[in-house]
Amino acid sequence: MSANWISTRAWLLMLPLLVVMVSVIGWPLVDTVRLSFTDAKLVGTAGSFVGIDNYERMLTGSNFQRALVTTTWFAVVSVAAEMVLGVLAALLLNQQFRGRAALRALMILPWALPTVVNATLWRLIYNPEYGALNAALTQLGLIDSYRSWLGEPGSALTALIIADCWKNFPLVALIALAALQAVPRDITAAALVDGAGPFNRFRFVVMPYLAGPLLVALVLRTIEAFKVFDIIWVMTRGGPANSTRTLSILVYQEAFSFQRAGSGASLALIVTLLVAVLAAAYAALLRRAAGAS
Repeated sequence: MSANWISTRAWLLMLPLLVVMVSVIGWPLVDTVRLSFTDAKLVGTAGSFVGIDNYERMLTGSNFQRALVTTTWFAVVSVAAEMVLGVLAALLLNQQFRGRAALRALMILPWALPTVVNATLWRLIYNPEYGALNAALTQLGLIDSYRSWLGEPGSALTALIIADCWKNFPLVALIALAALQAVPRDITAAALVDGAGPFNRFRFVVMPYLAGPLLVALVLRTIEAFKVFDIIWVMTRGGPANSTRTLSILVYQEAFSFQRAGSGASLALIVTLLVAVLAAAYAALLRRAAGAS
């Protein structure tokens, strides 16, 4: 059987999938690009061609710049906290102790919960009238009166980051725990016999096995955090005073709340390009890490 026929048959087998992908992804993407160069409304007129006016207005607008800063801060802080908590949890669950299997199963629950359910639970915890957080802090004497954690610009974004970390750090922990299972016991035992302390054992023995999997977790979580929408929309809808409005929230408001389909499409493409650049940068890091190993 010739190589050309094998290649042709492979393309024929993939043809149904390619048709579905072009129909579901390709055409909507092309239509979004076309729409981004018009002043079309969501309902009513199809709009006329305006060139790159939508892109100029979005990129130079204060709403976009503030949303970009909020999104970047949310992504950096939440992902950093998730990586640290995930590694610490993995190191704990890698030890031998009674109830370890049950604790491993319980740790999956926050990640397994749908994001809407997770966001609703945290809204109840942060509730300014009967929330569990206010009750606990008041009884401990840390605050004098109940606070509206999601209603104050100074605390709303931090409250969202905590909720997002609780939801997603188990994913990092599971990836790190799987990597820890591959660390040879004899190497760690030899390092212990040679007098290496806990920090040196982690740095020189364990970390080389964790580096690759943690980089994958970093890629996944950074991209997800940068395009976050659902948890913020359920908990604050971008408020108060737009202090938690991320780029994805801004895209939704521009296209659906303000009914500006053209500018909403241009903003969506800008966000897509930013995520693509971020993904490409991480892909380069992964290739470099694979080459170094």
